[in-house]
Amino acid sequence: MMNRLTETVKHLLIVNVLFFIATSLYGDQMYEWFSLYYPKNEYFQPWQIVTHMFMHGGFAHIALNMFGLWMFGSPVEQYLGRNRFLFIYFSAGLGAALFQIGFHYFNILPIETDLLSTGLTSDQIVQMISTNRSAIELTEQQIGLLGQAYSIYGEHFFSQMVGASGCLFGVLAAFGVMNPNAELMLIFLPIPIKAKYFIPGVIILLNVVPAITGRAIFGPDNIAYMAHIGGAIVGFIIMWYWKKNSFNKNRWN
Repeated sequence: MMNRLTETVKHLLIVNVLFFIATSLYGDQMYEWFSLYYPKNEYFQPWQIVTHMFMHGGFAHIALNMFGLWMFGSPVEQYLGRNRFLFIYFSAGLGAALFQIGFHYFNILPIETDLLSTGLTSDQIVQMISTNRSAIELTEQQIGLLGQAYSIYGEHFFSQMVGASGCLFGVLAAFGVMNPNAELMLIFLPIPIKAKYFIPGVIILLNVVPAITGRAIFGPDNIAYMAHIGGAIVGFIIMWYWKKNSFNKNRWN
């Protein structure tokens, strides 16, 4: 049976598509304004914590996320009602941002601490890495540490986070709590698996392993895997709490 497209999910789909069209027209300017940057990055703005949830990196990216939003978002909204659905959706998105920023922070911290201990300032470090030039004479130790820092800062400090994936993983986790015995399948593994096994398996296998190793099992390596994990954890906790306390009987309509 096809899912009925619920009103809130429909509006979210429309907003995401409008952002995608605007990004196609204005390109880099949209990414600069609305992607989520590391908080110490000069391009970071507070509104990016929300706007990055509506930005996507290409047609395949938005198509996959919007398909997942329709597939799992509509039944979750039908179960929870509009307001609870929006609460879980945006809470998962915020959790995703927090996990990903925290992941960046703990990867940057060791090399940044070592560089600061040599007498360089944070601004000098960022300026030298971004321009590959130095306005001061560097010691051999500083040159060696900067060499190590280039790839780390490139991957974590200067990266952009975009996409509704964190929100979607929160909704997916909520769906699993709602319907633990529902059977789901991966496209590349067409075997029915119950949601209570499928969702933790997908989260662990396809996100935790790449986040730790830096190597994707499926897809590109530049995916914000920790954002997926953060969104799923937040969605699971909220839905588990509501279901345990039977809050679903008192919908926020």
